Amino acid sequence: MQRLQGVNIQLLTSLSSFFQMTPSPEAPQDAAISLSALMVQPGDQAPLTPAQQRFNDLLAQIERLSGQIQRLEAWSDRHRYAHIQALRDAVQQAQGQRKSLLLFLHERLQTADLTVQQQRMARGKLRSLIGDLSATADPQVQALVEVYVSEEDAQEAAEEQAEAAQRLRERIEEALGQPLEKPSQYQTPEEMMAAGMRQWQRQQQADEERKAAKRAARKAEKQAQKKSAAAEKGEVPAAMMREVDAKSAIRTIFRQLASALHPDREPDEQERLRKTGLMSEVNAAYEKNDLTTLLRLQMQVTQAKPHNTAGTARMADEQLIAMSLLLKEQVAALEDDLDQLENRLSRELCVPVRASADEAALSQSLQRIQADQRHTADSLAADLRRIQNEAELKRWLKEQWQLAKATSA
Repeated sequence: MQRLQGVNIQLLTSLSSFFQMTPSPEAPQDAAISLSALMVQPGDQAPLTPAQQRFNDLLAQIERLSGQIQRLEAWSDRHRYAHIQALRDAVQQAQGQRKSLLLFLHERLQTADLTVQQQRMARGKLRSLIGDLSATADPQVQALVEVYVSEEDAQEAAEEQAEAAQRLRERIEEALGQPLEKPSQYQTPEEMMAAGMRQWQRQQQADEERKAAKRAARKAEKQAQKKSAAAEKGEVPAAMMREVDAKSAIRTIFRQLASALHPDREPDEQERLRKTGLMSEVNAAYEKNDLTTLLRLQMQVTQAKPHNTAGTARMADEQLIAMSLLLKEQVAALEDDLDQLENRLSRELCVPVRASADEAALSQSLQRIQADQRHTADSLAADLRRIQNEAELKRWLKEQWQLAKATSA
């Protein structure tokens, strides 16, 4: 999960500058350690240096992002199953009503006194219902597919779709500010909309790539100027001195923890089990190159407190700057994790999910979409009751026809 950059190999060998390495018998060994406990504290008369402030800011970002991920996962665990079950029940009810509506409309098309235009409207609505039910393997639905998706009906439907697609094309081109590429390839509103979205995404990507290329060029130019200036002075840039093997640096703290937690050296059975559990956490953090978890586990094992002396703060700046390189990578990885979690939950729950949103607002979004799905099922049931009357059937067909045209316009 974590991505790494090099840091000073000595940064973790000097952790005694921040933490006492002698266990404290007074504090409970399994007490939870907050990332705020790892932050450098200002002295009585010495404010935080920029390096210390940067280190603390990164820890705060990691704690915030980790908290957002944990809260969002906990919220999802509380609501996901019941929400998906409620949506599934509502969709099944709506599909049942659509099937009843399909069968009734098919029967009335054979017996009701409908004009040619009304028959065309009815066949259009039947095809729409068949499309909504096409994912089912219901034999009654499949039988009607053969009746209403004939060559003649398919041609009629295709003409209607092409007309709607052309109307949509005009709106898309207006929004894009340029003609749609190869519009004759797209015969339905769905195809036209998908083509418009792809072209818009390509425009956005091309714009972003141009901007990124400009930023990269400016950055490369500045770096080249700095290296050139340093070379002329015979200096080695400090950043290059700090960018060494990060894995070797993390290995240092891993070995310290492995030595302190080695279960085979513990005669007490209960304590051996506790150390075995902690060592599992250490191994997992080491596998992911998770610096903050390793630091937190070290503080948990040692029950130490950060030093506050001005002398230590001055000596620690280079180590803090190097540590911050790893912390910055961890922030980026957590941001990616949070983005992926939000996108996954948005797809699963069918509502926009953002960690920044209030939990009550997220829960209300779930309730709204459940209500919308129940309303759809109720509306279909109400339509079915209404069209039992032939006069209402004719009015309903006209309304559905106009609604379909307005939706595709």
